[in-house]
Amino acid sequence: METSFAIIAEPNRRAILGLLASSERSVGEIERQLQMPQTSVSKHLRVLREAGFVEARVDAQRRVYRIRPEPLMEVDAWLAPFRRFWEAHVDALERHLDRMEQAPGKTDE
Repeated sequence: METSFAIIAEPNRRAILGLLASSERSVGEIERQLQMPQTSVSKHLRVLREAGFVEARVDAQRRVYRIRPEPLMEVDAWLAPFRRFWEAHVDALERHLDRMEQAPGKTDE
């Protein structure tokens, strides 16, 4: 079985997860939004479903997919040290920009 990282390394799968992050969607909605053929969408959804990233429910005659957050926790845990690194740098940049705004002689254009 592929790791979470291998699953989300594929750009179309990331795009599908991005869509599902905001709301549940049917295969047809995903096809239209991403302008992908139904066979491709179904293939990627199968991989995502088997890996536990998404789950489907039947709504009349269509399947509606939604994201499952648990597999993303592995990715989030791995990213945590890097997030702290970037947050510290972004905070330092913000402080620097604040000092520049307060510097004497600054004029607004």
